[in-house]
Amino acid sequence: MKGGSGGGGGVAPAKRRWRGLAIAVLFLVVLSMLVPLGFLLGLHSGFHSAGHIPLQRPSPSGDRSSHIDNLVRKLGPTLPKDVLKGFVNEAKNETSSINATPRTEQKKGIPIPPQVVMQPFTSKNISRINGKAKMKSDVDESEGFCDLKYGSYCIWREENREEMQDSMVKKLKDQLFVARAYFPSIAKIPAQSKLSGELKQNIQEVERVLSESTTDADLPPEIQKKSRRMEAVIARAKSVSLDCNNVDKKLRQIFDLTEDEANFHMKQSAFLYQLAVQTMPKSLHCLSMRLTVEYFRDHLFDKELSEKYSDPTLQHYVIFSNNVIASSVVINSTVVHARDTVNQVFHVLTDWQNYYAMKHWFLRNTFRDAVVQVLNIEDSDSYGKATLSHLTLPVEFRVSFPSNDSAPAIHNRTQYVSIFSHSHYLLPEIFKNLEKVVVLDDDVVVQQDLSALWSLNMGGKVTGAIEICSVKMDQLQSYLGDHSFQKHSCSWMSGLNVIDLARWRDLDISETYWKLVKEHL
Repeated sequence: MKGGSGGGGGVAPAKRRWRGLAIAVLFLVVLSMLVPLGFLLGLHSGFHSAGHIPLQRPSPSGDRSSHIDNLVRKLGPTLPKDVLKGFVNEAKNETSSINATPRTEQKKGIPIPPQVVMQPFTSKNISRINGKAKMKSDVDESEGFCDLKYGSYCIWREENREEMQDSMVKKLKDQLFVARAYFPSIAKIPAQSKLSGELKQNIQEVERVLSESTTDADLPPEIQKKSRRMEAVIARAKSVSLDCNNVDKKLRQIFDLTEDEANFHMKQSAFLYQLAVQTMPKSLHCLSMRLTVEYFRDHLFDKELSEKYSDPTLQHYVIFSNNVIASSVVINSTVVHARDTVNQVFHVLTDWQNYYAMKHWFLRNTFRDAVVQVLNIEDSDSYGKATLSHLTLPVEFRVSFPSNDSAPAIHNRTQYVSIFSHSHYLLPEIFKNLEKVVVLDDDVVVQQDLSALWSLNMGGKVTGAIEICSVKMDQLQSYLGDHSFQKHSCSWMSGLNVIDLARWRDLDISETYWKLVKEHL
């Protein structure tokens, strides 16, 4: 009996502990159900609806105004000053009226005016006072929207807005781009056959207009109506339920095609630029053809004055050119500025293609008392070894140098250097009886008398030219190779050169040049 009673006394406390835990768990379950219920029934009086400012109990007017001031001070950095000023005055007036109302109405709060949160920055509500932009109080809500968080950028954008050039052409291109994207998907829907036809018709009209116009000035007068019709059709197409994947694929396809087309036009423009630089314009080519035909049609006799062509006492000018007009400009500008033209003899060296055209041109046009001889440098029967398979003109190179070792490539200094062509090294053989000549490029316009060049003391040098000390010979070493020359000497241009042919022959410069050409080629 004692043992049983002792065992019973030990079990009772354990049961009481389990009973307490069960009550606690039940209480927590009930509490977890009451809390959401309380939120649903609106018992959480500490929360207030959005868009209202909670009010305190009516207190003296001084406490109420200080509360509004604190509120405005907190919102101050994000709101314009004049807007805040008006809002403060309205809030004070509202406070005075609230103090006179019953306590039950004060719990509703003061709604925040929508214009206080955001105001559009437009040209209508921006004024300038003493050179500074300020906001106007009358805001037109129909104007474009601009978030106040961007601040002064909106004002700057309005003040520095530039009118887009050819805006209508660009707008039509954008509309055409969108219409092409929607048309394939619309055309697959049988119920939208009418819309598909209108969309196709508008696309064709805009394509026809853009094929004939590149600027707004070229557009027809009724283009505004066509643009509005296209815009209305696009709006109807957007309202149709379509598979977005199809439209997305079409947009990507058009984008890829446009990118490929842009790359093609870039390559084409680069090629055409090189073609325009290296080839002859169509009008000039036609001129050479007409002159050639007239040369064989008119049967003009050649006014050959061979005694002047080889007289070493006269002033001989040599021009390498395949351009009739350019060589004529050089000769005319030289003759116009010369004091005495009786002693002037011009030798124009050209190729087979332009030989007869130039000969006919200079036979029909005279340049005061000067004499012009046209030579075909490709005529091996007349000059033998002193000929080339084709005429070569002076070559111009663009050379870029860094201003210093640490400067980026964008700050490189660019210079242009022109050098003699292969044709220049045939001069001693072509003009065997002459001792000195002046070589002029066909892009030179002479602006003063050149007769002083014939009395120039060259000091035993072969050529005399205009130096370009901005380009030193050592800077061209990578192009010239390791040859013996004064590294710090200046380079020169081939536009105007005085050449001592007698000294040239003595040093056998042409033979040395051809040897170097064979070594490098």
